[in-house]
Amino acid sequence: QVQLVESGGGLVQTGGSLKLSCSASGRIAMINVWNWYRQASGKQREWVATITQADSRSYAESVKGRFTISRNSAKNTVYLQLDSLKPEDTAVYYCHARLFLTQAISPSDYWGQGTQVTVSS
Repeated sequence: QVQLVESGGGLVQTGGSLKLSCSASGRIAMINVWNWYRQASGKQREWVATITQADSRSYAESVKGRFTISRNSAKNTVYLQLDSLKPEDTAVYYCHARLFLTQAISPSDYWGQGTQVTVSS
């Protein structure tokens, strides 16, 4: 019913920048919360950033001041600007949406397929 498609990952040198995008399609009435998570090889998935419908934003300490989350509600799209990248930012980045389907009375959770970000030293 809903598909989240990510793009924007790639290979970048230390100190470089990337911008990730995640677009949702399907029978969506409203997206309450967008999240970005990441998972490095051999590690657990960790939360990176959140943006709410009210535009409240929060970040993990490890990325605060370097990453910026934003959204375009008209396009059902969330972005993550990654600046001042470090090798330890290397991971697969996943978007997550908590949203209401049309005619639904409770929200549902959906995940993107993931996009690889690799930062070389």
